[in-house]
Amino acid sequence: MQCSPLLQATLDRILKARVYDVAIETPLERAPRLCQRLNANVFLKREDTQPVFSFKIRGAYNRIRQLSAAERARGVICASAGNHAQGVAMSAGKLGIRSCIVMPSTTPQIKVDAVRNLGGEVVLFGDSYQEAQGEAERLRDEKGMVYIHPYDDPEVIAGQGTIALELLRQHDPEIDAVFIPVGGGGLLAGVGACLKALYPDIRIIGVEPVDAAGMTASLKAGAIVNLTEVGLFADGVAVKTVGKNTFEICKEVVDEMVTVDTDAICAAIKDVFEDTRTILEPAGALALAGCKAWRKRHPEGRPTLIALTGGANMNFNRLRHVAERAEFGEEREALLAVTIPEEPGSFKAFCETLGERGISEFNYRYSQSEVAHVFVGIQVNEKAEIASFIAELEAKGFKTLDFTGDEFAKLHLRHLVGGRAPLHQPERLFRFEFPERPGALHLFLKNLPSSCNITLFHYRNHGADIGRVLAGLQVPTAAEPDFNRFLENLGYGYVEESGHPAAKLFL
Repeated sequence: MQCSPLLQATLDRILKARVYDVAIETPLERAPRLCQRLNANVFLKREDTQPVFSFKIRGAYNRIRQLSAAERARGVICASAGNHAQGVAMSAGKLGIRSCIVMPSTTPQIKVDAVRNLGGEVVLFGDSYQEAQGEAERLRDEKGMVYIHPYDDPEVIAGQGTIALELLRQHDPEIDAVFIPVGGGGLLAGVGACLKALYPDIRIIGVEPVDAAGMTASLKAGAIVNLTEVGLFADGVAVKTVGKNTFEICKEVVDEMVTVDTDAICAAIKDVFEDTRTILEPAGALALAGCKAWRKRHPEGRPTLIALTGGANMNFNRLRHVAERAEFGEEREALLAVTIPEEPGSFKAFCETLGERGISEFNYRYSQSEVAHVFVGIQVNEKAEIASFIAELEAKGFKTLDFTGDEFAKLHLRHLVGGRAPLHQPERLFRFEFPERPGALHLFLKNLPSSCNITLFHYRNHGADIGRVLAGLQVPTAAEPDFNRFLENLGYGYVEESGHPAAKLFL
């Protein structure tokens, strides 16, 4: 079979890759509930069952085992906040090589402890992966250690590509599409190159979060696109710049890219739990979320679809957030703000309109003498029901706003409904992204101009690398220049929500 020199060279490396000294051949499992719901033959390639609960062990070990004796004596170093760190630490330990892992200081303690338990030396540095990577490169030069790249190395790519060989042993090649999670592109390049070189009719579909879609943007532009910001919910794929080697391969092998949002990822985590009783991390459920989105757009036939479950290194305190958002991802819950007359019988009439519908939450607060506002979560069977229910409410004179897809409402408002505070006007509302590390709040308060008054503050831990904060602030006119400088110099992401319609109703 003819293929390009690049694909042939990658395939040769994959065929020679050695990963099973530490990795296992992971199962390919049929997902019966998903098969029924999607009217497709859906299989999960369970890379979450690896010894470090992630496919990253394959590439890390394949790269490290090929080091020369002199290189092994120097030791290895990498930057990672999670799965690659554990892969490098375990691989180096297996081969008796010293390993140093530079991790952001915001890394959850469970991940730091996991790396140390595998024999890795941990250096905590900076608030982001980029800062940790810079420190790892500095230490590499200072100590003469060998840097193990998490994705943009031919031997790392080849190690990940061994998954494709397993797929072809476990299932006949009558596969319509394989869905692969994408961060820097090493997994997509390795698996895609192998499958395309051997069975070019299999569709290779990469999946990215909508707020970290570097490969999607790069393939569309025909050149590597550097993202200025990426979302951190699926932290395992939160990469601003895809690899040069991975991009060149992906240009040849990728048939399509799919992007999904946080709610869709949470719904996919729930789907896998219902079929396997396993809890994936967000990046681990990414491919299945993309598979579901693709199938919704391509409902014809009964195709055979395979999704790679990339990892299961889930932070326990993130589960609450996942559970809250999964129903939105399945389009089975609506968040509505309903205005009702503040008069006898109106509240009863509103509740009667709800009928037998399931209620996930109900918040009511008297605010004015003429009208009252109700913030309610309604369980629905499909998205189309939301519009019909709103129409029913409107027909009965209840003005209704739909906040089902609104981040402000889902992250903060549902926990804060209580009415406006007229004594604190004028008030400005901001959503901030605080780094999850000690001192983040102190830095915020220390630098806030003394003439500004905090009127509201809401924070919930979501188990991510950033904390999402809603703050209400009184900013005197004379203090606006100082306040604007404060926002610019703070270094925290922020969005002003002062004009948000839900804030006007409830806050």
